Amino acid sequence: MVWITFLVSAAILVLASIKLAEYGDAIAYRTKLGGMFIGVLLMAGATSLPEFLTAINSLQQGVIGLAAGNMLGSNMLNMALVGLLGLIFYKHRVLRQVAMRHTLTASLATMLIGLATFFILADIDVKIGWVGLDSLLLMGAYIASVWLIRRNDPAKGNPETAEVAEDPGVPSLKHALIGFVLAATVLILVSPRLVQSSAEIAEITGLGAGFVGTALLALITSLPELISVIAAARLGAYDMALGNLFGSNIFNMFALGFTDVFYTGERLLGMIDPDFALVGLLGLLLTCLGLIGNQARLAHRIWIVEIDALLLIVGYFAGLWLLYSWGIGL
Repeated sequence: MVWITFLVSAAILVLASIKLAEYGDAIAYRTKLGGMFIGVLLMAGATSLPEFLTAINSLQQGVIGLAAGNMLGSNMLNMALVGLLGLIFYKHRVLRQVAMRHTLTASLATMLIGLATFFILADIDVKIGWVGLDSLLLMGAYIASVWLIRRNDPAKGNPETAEVAEDPGVPSLKHALIGFVLAATVLILVSPRLVQSSAEIAEITGLGAGFVGTALLALITSLPELISVIAAARLGAYDMALGNLFGSNIFNMFALGFTDVFYTGERLLGMIDPDFALVGLLGLLLTCLGLIGNQARLAHRIWIVEIDALLLIVGYFAGLWLLYSWGIGL
């Protein structure tokens, strides 16, 4: 029964994610905000809702390691998805087409992941009300990052840079907004079922909650990112696709800080096992690798494979092997 619940929930989540990408692309076209900003703000926020909901549910069940592993592990997986995007759409050389426009987003993601990892290790025992100062600083850094991205978006105020060609078939802004909200709502409703069933499956395997969060739940809750970026790339909205992945890393760190608002015990970041800093550092390294790939714009390929895309995928699985061999979260 648990496998049926898992498969049905995953199928619904996939369909909702595809619609999310379509309506997000329409919003970018109608508002002239540009696919990069829509990807970083709307798409990243909506497709990262499963991670956030998982963290809330984990806290309610007293499994802090599951929440931490899911958030930090999703950063690693998002960078692997950047590499996967490059492999799937190798004919269009997606990573080469929009690479430089995402340098700022990748840099800000690197900063926020580094900041969260620092707070986990530093254990700054200062609270404002019931929320840790470190969590408030993470949320403030996210708001500043979104402002910077919007201010530096090359598509800002320039209709010629819109990624969707003139097409009367594009839904109206009202239709697109309603569809986007409905698709996001479906994700919110389905994600707990998916998480619950996957957690039961993980329990059967005997793996620890932390490693399950880093590997299994991070994979499951990142399905919206995977489907949305592939759907966006198929529509030719490459800025939205990459913006979603780098933006999800930024949003994940905001969500990690915001989760502290729902945690009425001690400081959330102070309660996370310092061993999880290694998960954060691996996500940081992979994001840096994605940033270097953006800057270097390597022209050579191994057969049809982009070198930087391959390194991201290999780096992700090497990171999982390292975490498992060291027993992090087990």
